[in-house]
Amino acid sequence: MANLQCSHEVEHMCPLAKGAKHACAPIPVEGKWVKSTQISDISGLTHGCGCCAPQQGTCKLTLNVKDGIIQEALVETIGCSGMTHSAAMAAEILPGKTLLEALNTDLVCDAINVAMRELFLQIAYGRTQTAFSEGGLPIGAGLEDLGKGLRSQVGTMFSTKQKGPRYLEMAEGYVLEIGADENGEIIGYKFVHVGKMLEAIRNGEDPKAAFEKNIKTYGRFDEAVKKIDPRKE
Repeated sequence: MANLQCSHEVEHMCPLAKGAKHACAPIPVEGKWVKSTQISDISGLTHGCGCCAPQQGTCKLTLNVKDGIIQEALVETIGCSGMTHSAAMAAEILPGKTLLEALNTDLVCDAINVAMRELFLQIAYGRTQTAFSEGGLPIGAGLEDLGKGLRSQVGTMFSTKQKGPRYLEMAEGYVLEIGADENGEIIGYKFVHVGKMLEAIRNGEDPKAAFEKNIKTYGRFDEAVKKIDPRKE
């Protein structure tokens, strides 16, 4: 190490022994207790969430890290059209980088950068999702966060004091109708599973048949006394 420059006051201090060695505390890393002193000591799959300065959009970032190197990235964004393009670039940037490189790389969108920061804090302190899972999770495990059809789990609701809530999209799919009881309270909904429908169309099925085959209901929709289209009524 190069000679370190000390202040005049430190130069004239008498040396004293440091005493007992206080090693870093171990953190859980994929089923093992590890005293992490360098980036390569860290492994795990975990998530981070962040939003941009105007808080117009947000990002959920999932990374699968092995020996300090990002092996897998899932970038999910919502609320801002530009973020989808930023997510595409971040997905190219992240795999193969060390955690420290990724933390200090511009991931194009502020929300993704903040998500990376929050994720780094979790993983550096041993708070990963796989902290106590022996061997962690295989590459590709991030896809398990997505629903069938490999679409993000999205919830989109709109509500006003005057007219009440409108369910637009649930994890199950795109809401077609909302069912209400005699009191006007929502008791269920009808939806189409967009991911499955698009897969069927892609595999050659007639679009109308694919649409109808993937329509399902949730809750007590069949008991509803009133059914409305949430986008029109």
